[in-house]
Amino acid sequence: MLDTAPELAGAAADMLSELGLEPVPFASVREFIGKGAAHLVRCTLQASLGRSPDERRVGDGLESFFVHYEKRNGRDAAVYPGTREGLTALRAAGFGLACVTNKPARFTAPLLERVGLAGFFSATISGDTLARKKPWPDPLLAACKLLGVPPAQALMIGDSANDARAARAAGCPVLLVPYGYLEGATVQDIDCDGIVDSVLHAAGLLNIQS
Repeated sequence: MLDTAPELAGAAADMLSELGLEPVPFASVREFIGKGAAHLVRCTLQASLGRSPDERRVGDGLESFFVHYEKRNGRDAAVYPGTREGLTALRAAGFGLACVTNKPARFTAPLLERVGLAGFFSATISGDTLARKKPWPDPLLAACKLLGVPPAQALMIGDSANDARAARAAGCPVLLVPYGYLEGATVQDIDCDGIVDSVLHAAGLLNIQS
């Protein structure tokens, strides 16, 4: 739904600067996005140091990253074309919508509010809502329970391999958009039920007119 890579990479750059470490190119940091903040910080530190960081450094890095990301959250995030229109069409057709993200809850709600998407969702599952985040199925199963639909009758619209793996593990059909965080892979490499250009395209496949 959202391109938050500039904000995440910016916070990672601020973290490295605060810790006195070498910068990491944006393209490299972008490939670390999608598996939660701890993964992003660990991989960014490793890329900067040229070796695996110890746990103390990861902890310091994560603390710094969160401080800097909180300042940036929602400031430069861009809603992908067709997202708002697709969500509008789905809601108008009576579908219940849930946002399932690996982003910590302290950032999820403010971000959705700032970009004007919060009102579309009946439920939100963040990366720290449960003990396990995507690619585990738990967040999707929790979202389905909150929406009152069996997983097999739900549809995951995702933008990463983590989304697809979580959907498969939960027993949900899954469509992927090609513009997400693919860790250097292509969307065609990921096991899914179809590729769509946007959320609006997905709504169209369900014979919904915006």
